[in-house]
Amino acid sequence: MAAFRKIGILTSGGDAPGMNSCIKAVVNKAYSMGIEVVGVVGGYAGLIKGDLVPLTQQSVGSVMSKGGTFLYSSRCPEFKTEEGMQQAVKTCHENDIDALVCIGGDGTFRGATDMTFHGIPSIGLPGTIDNDITATDYTIGLDTSINTTVEIIDKLRDTCESHERLNVVEVMGRDCGQIALYAAVASGAVAVAIPEMPFDEAAAIEKIRTLRAAGKRGMIVVVSEGMFNPDGTPYSETLAKKIEAETGVETKFMRLAHVVRGGNPTVRDRTTAAEMGVKAVELLVAGKSNVVMCQLDDEIVPVDIAFALIADRMYKNKLKDGDLDKFTAEQIEKMKALSKKRQNEINNLYKVASDVGC
Repeated sequence: MAAFRKIGILTSGGDAPGMNSCIKAVVNKAYSMGIEVVGVVGGYAGLIKGDLVPLTQQSVGSVMSKGGTFLYSSRCPEFKTEEGMQQAVKTCHENDIDALVCIGGDGTFRGATDMTFHGIPSIGLPGTIDNDITATDYTIGLDTSINTTVEIIDKLRDTCESHERLNVVEVMGRDCGQIALYAAVASGAVAVAIPEMPFDEAAAIEKIRTLRAAGKRGMIVVVSEGMFNPDGTPYSETLAKKIEAETGVETKFMRLAHVVRGGNPTVRDRTTAAEMGVKAVELLVAGKSNVVMCQLDDEIVPVDIAFALIADRMYKNKLKDGDLDKFTAEQIEKMKALSKKRQNEINNLYKVASDVGC
């Protein structure tokens, strides 16, 4: 077992509801094991600058219900340089930080790997609303973002019904369409367009035309922000104009953008964050590092960060020459199984969306 005196914790990249719940869990678990905790303010940039704040069970007592991250976040190009990395390591040594818990997405995990290789054991926790990390079934923040999205869509549907119009709603998710897909199912959208599935635009427009002819007044179409026109412009706005031009249905457009990052985290996000935070501290003390905590088949398990990052590239068809060279045949098969599992989930949910949408 590792003899840790102090653990540092940071949040990096895009914020996600549940990050504060995770911080609280790490602090409480660490103190129960006689370990101090220090918060890094502003992600890896704060680690480079030495912007630190002591965290106690009292100081995190009421943060679990709050959205965002009270430690703040940033994206830090300087951290990707050797000079920036060495400064971050120096901060750890000067402040007796023995290990790090890093909450965020794939960029955060690469940082955790770099710190581990530079002698600071680190563990990553998946905090991103997009659920775009293939190695885990669930990422902290997804459930809250979906609920926020559906709440807004429900309000839009009310006014669509009043004015006999359709609203195309673009939601966040980068190149992962799960927020859009879950929101479409939950709101009964007439159509949903996501990057993972081919979108039959003609069929969607015909469906809208048929529903209007049958007396349907208010309608919703959900589009993931990862959908683009051939020239790189957002597809959602183009689709809204095309629907109105080809069906005669008055069509409005709304981009929800960063509003779906905010808000008090749901019970699922709070509990998942707490479970992952506690497990991360336990693993660090047990001598484990360079892993990301994942939820697989309802169990919280550690996954090697390098494995998780390459599995993600495999699923997204972004593998580069040599990416698989350091992995065994068994590990590669596990990556393929994760990709198949994720695609099957998308396929099944997309079918449900098609069946219930009206």
